[in-house]
Amino acid sequence: MTQYMLSNVTPTGRTLEPEQFQQVIKNVTEVTQEMQSAGVWVFSMPLADPSSSTVVSSQDGTVTLADGPFAELKEYVGGFTIIDVTDLDAATTWAGKVSEATGLKIEVRPAPSFGG
Repeated sequence: MTQYMLSNVTPTGRTLEPEQFQQVIKNVTEVTQEMQSAGVWVFSMPLADPSSSTVVSSQDGTVTLADGPFAELKEYVGGFTIIDVTDLDAATTWAGKVSEATGLKIEVRPAPSFGG
């Protein structure tokens, strides 16, 4: 089994009407329950808007903080799900279901183990 990260590619400025937001939550809950029943779900986490981020850098013992985001982008990672599946085909199948549930593009990226 290999873990994959399914990242929600969220357009900057995307807003949903309250009923649309509730439908997305319902859809995502159903897909998450399906993943849990299949034994592939590891965890999921939504992320706050990038404008709330802080960028930290350190050089020669001096730590510098700056208001985020790190880069101005048209899209950002709005949340992610970690799954543990047999291969990329299985990961992309689940990503398609998440895309259908959220209305977003989903980036699938392997998360290789380094033996830790």
